[in-house]
Amino acid sequence: MNQRLLGRTQLAVSEVGFGAWAIGGNRYGNSYGPTDDGESIRAIHRAIDLGCNFFDTADVYGHGHSEEVLGQALQGLRQKVLIATKVGGNFYNRDVHPLLRERIGQAAGTPFERIAPDAPLPVTHDANFTPSYLRFALAMSLARLRTDYIDLLQLHNPPLQHIGALETYGVLEDLKQEGLIRAYGVSVHTPEEGQAAIQSTMPDAVQVVYNLARREVEPACLPAARSANVGVIAREPLANGFLAGRYMEDSTWDASDIRSRMPHQYVVQLVALGRRVREVATRAGCTPAQLALRFALDNPVVSTVIVGTKTVAQAEENFAVET
Repeated sequence: MNQRLLGRTQLAVSEVGFGAWAIGGNRYGNSYGPTDDGESIRAIHRAIDLGCNFFDTADVYGHGHSEEVLGQALQGLRQKVLIATKVGGNFYNRDVHPLLRERIGQAAGTPFERIAPDAPLPVTHDANFTPSYLRFALAMSLARLRTDYIDLLQLHNPPLQHIGALETYGVLEDLKQEGLIRAYGVSVHTPEEGQAAIQSTMPDAVQVVYNLARREVEPACLPAARSANVGVIAREPLANGFLAGRYMEDSTWDASDIRSRMPHQYVVQLVALGRRVREVATRAGCTPAQLALRFALDNPVVSTVIVGTKTVAQAEENFAVET
């Protein structure tokens, strides 16, 4: 698989990266249904066999479980891969607002006072981007990933006022100087947030939603990244799996699958687009997923496209795309 530089960093990332949200499992009701850790590990190894060297996760995925699985799978392979993770979602028994303690105790099934300090909680109770919290969260991620450094540490959906403030990045610069991270970036929801990150001049990379159904970053955000030589990580290239062309208007999902909570009309629109992608892919001699990945990669500003993968079969399809 071909590689591209991640913006101004010296990190050469595979054009298709491994999105590790799904392998965190659905225990906390915010993923893509049930998983099998053994199959997840086999999928990671198969992705590496096919040339993938970039693995993107977050501490909040499965409240640490995605990082744990990835750390286990990459034992003995650390020097062959680049690990990106994200921090900011606070799911620990740390800095909990007093008004939330009773509700958190109810969710945990035990009085709040009996929960161990800094223990992971069953809910993500807020976001925290203070220097002390980011250091704490990074230390926890390093332990789960079984490594002593992160190649790319990303702030996970910070508010706009944090993205544009230079003070936000002071601790990240310190962590880079200390050798705990090699580069840092920001994962955002909107193009405006992506532009704010780029205009702050600090992050090495931005992670944005970019696919055939979501092209809002094309007019301004991607050109700004090109001008600033900021790496672009395109996520959700399959639009939550719909561009793989396998779903119908009446498809159903497990209650813990985020697609089960999408508005029906939105699902109908994505299914129709997925059907069209399948038709074009048939003529092109590839799978719908491979065609959708190719769309994002055809934009030269994109450094890597991260595709959610949790089975060997998905790895063999996703990482066989011609780049």
